[in-house]
Amino acid sequence: MSAVITLLRPQQWLKNGFVLIGLIFSNGWADPRLVFAVCVGFVAFCLASSAAYVLNDYHDRGADAAHPVKRHRPIPAGRVGLREARALMLLLAWGALAIPLGTGQWAVALAVAVYLLLNVAYSLSLKHHVLVDVFCISAGFMLRLACGTYAVGIAPSRWMLLCSFMLTLFLGFAKRRAEIAVRSEGARSVLQDYSAQLLDALVAITACASLLAYGLYTVDPEVAALHGTDHLIATLPIVTFGVFRYLYLLYREGAGQEPGRDLLADGQIRLAVLAWAAAAILLLGA
Repeated sequence: MSAVITLLRPQQWLKNGFVLIGLIFSNGWADPRLVFAVCVGFVAFCLASSAAYVLNDYHDRGADAAHPVKRHRPIPAGRVGLREARALMLLLAWGALAIPLGTGQWAVALAVAVYLLLNVAYSLSLKHHVLVDVFCISAGFMLRLACGTYAVGIAPSRWMLLCSFMLTLFLGFAKRRAEIAVRSEGARSVLQDYSAQLLDALVAITACASLLAYGLYTVDPEVAALHGTDHLIATLPIVTFGVFRYLYLLYREGAGQEPGRDLLADGQIRLAVLAWAAAAILLLGA
C-alpha cells in the first residue's frame, strides 16, 4: 500500500489548489452549493493527476530504471507490478470522470476529460519536444483554473488568466533549470535541447511577467467592481516575496525539481501562501 501511495504522489495534489482560486475570488466560500461544486472539481483533478503520474511512470519505466533517483519509484523498482499499475491507472481515470458526472458537474467532467487526454499525449509524445513540454504543463494548470472558475459560475479575469499562465510557465521552466543542473543518465531526453542560458532567460521573463500580470489584476477596475474593493494591490508584496524566495531556492539551494514538495517544505513560502490567502479573504470579505 505504501508503494501505491507513493505512486499516486499525493504531495503533488497541492497543484490542484488552482481549482480553488475561483471560489476565493468569487466570494463564494459561504455558499455550500458552490463549495461543493469546487470540491468535486478538486477531488476529480486529484484522481486525474494521480492517473497521469501512474501513466507517466508506467511509460517511462525503462528510462527511470537508469536514473539515480527515479529508479526508486515503485514501478521501475518492481514494488508495483505492471498489471497493477494499468488497473490503478484506469480506476483513477474512471473515478475522476465518474465523480463529476455523477453529481451533474458537466463542465468539471469536460475539463477533467481534456486534462486526461492532454496527459496521454504528453506522456506518449509531447514531453519530448522542447518548449512544448512546458506549455503542456501550463495547459494542465489552466484547465484546473477554468474548472474552478466556471464551476462557481464566473468567467476568470483576463489578468488572472495571464498571471496563472505565466506563473505556471515560470514553475515549468524552473523545473527544467533544476533538472539540467543535475542531469544524469536516464534524465528526460528533452533536456538535451535546453541550455542553462536559455532556461535562465525564460525563468526571468516568466517571473517578471507573472508579477506584472498579477499587479495589473489587482488594479483592474473590473476586478475592483466585481469584488467591491480596490485594495487587492496590498497582496502584491506577498506574491513578490514568494516568487523571489522560489528563485532563491532554485539558484542557491538546488530546489525546483519537485515544485509541490519544495512549496510544502519551505517554511517561508508556506507562510507567504497563508499570508496571501488570509489577506485575500479579508479584503474580499470586507
